[in-house]
Amino acid sequence: MQLLNLTTDHIIASLDPTKVDPWTDEAKSVWVPIIAYWIYSIAFHFLMKAEIPFIEKYRIHTSEDMAKRNRVTFSRVLLMVACQQVIQCILGLVVITPPSDPAAVVRKQEALVVHLTSHIHTILSFVLPHTKNTTSIAFSLAYSLYNFVWPCIQFFLAMVIMDTHQYFLHRLFHVNKFLYKHIHSHHHRLYVPYSFGALYNHPVEGFLLDTLGATIAFELTGMSPFLGMIFFSFSNMKTVDDHCGYSFPWDPLQFFFGNNVVYHDIHHQPYGIKKNFSQPYFTFWDWLLNTQYTGPVRSNKVASKQQ
Repeated sequence: MQLLNLTTDHIIASLDPTKVDPWTDEAKSVWVPIIAYWIYSIAFHFLMKAEIPFIEKYRIHTSEDMAKRNRVTFSRVLLMVACQQVIQCILGLVVITPPSDPAAVVRKQEALVVHLTSHIHTILSFVLPHTKNTTSIAFSLAYSLYNFVWPCIQFFLAMVIMDTHQYFLHRLFHVNKFLYKHIHSHHHRLYVPYSFGALYNHPVEGFLLDTLGATIAFELTGMSPFLGMIFFSFSNMKTVDDHCGYSFPWDPLQFFFGNNVVYHDIHHQPYGIKKNFSQPYFTFWDWLLNTQYTGPVRSNKVASKQQ
């Protein structure tokens, strides 16, 4: 009973806005990705509304096709996305625990760099015994490895972990008739995806697929809260880009990733709904498990973007 009371007190205290500092890295890892989602989605929404001729030639589906084929209203999409993000915020406020002694965290990080410097210095002294300033070189290498190289490795591993989680869960939502009918079919009411629809899901799917997947990737890689904020924001932007409805040749999120807006748009079409389960970054699970769509694309616009 005492443990339950302590847990309840922690949850109540976490939800008290007067006791949450929104500018800590832990808090920003909750709300910054949401802001990134809305800014990026609004930008694409304005492009669709503006219908600029130069931009429209890169559009996968027409506005008439969107209005005719989609089975959910725009206001409903916004409402469900907002609900999912409210749940994310509440869970984030409950679980985030800023360090009680930030200075101790900094000292620990500095100690790790010093420890790494010592090992690198030993190696340099053995490999290059006549080199001067090996200590400063070792420190520079250690600093770079700890602050730049290792975070990049963590980021890449998190992408792979998130892809793995989402591929198998996403595929399950399609294979299991009950899960598809009652949960995943909500997202597939968008036959013509658009930016705001990137996170339009049943709340259960939103939690299991997006929130839980990102959290697992974050925890397993041991990211810092600051790197987590970047990873969560980047993941949201990548998901929005995959649903944006425009195949831009200069878009880095589409150019550098085979799993892009065209790849995912095929999955939203009746002929490709049982293929292209991978999301949001890579396609290797589709390739390894033979679920990548290889048939004809039944849309002249989409086909022209793949060639």
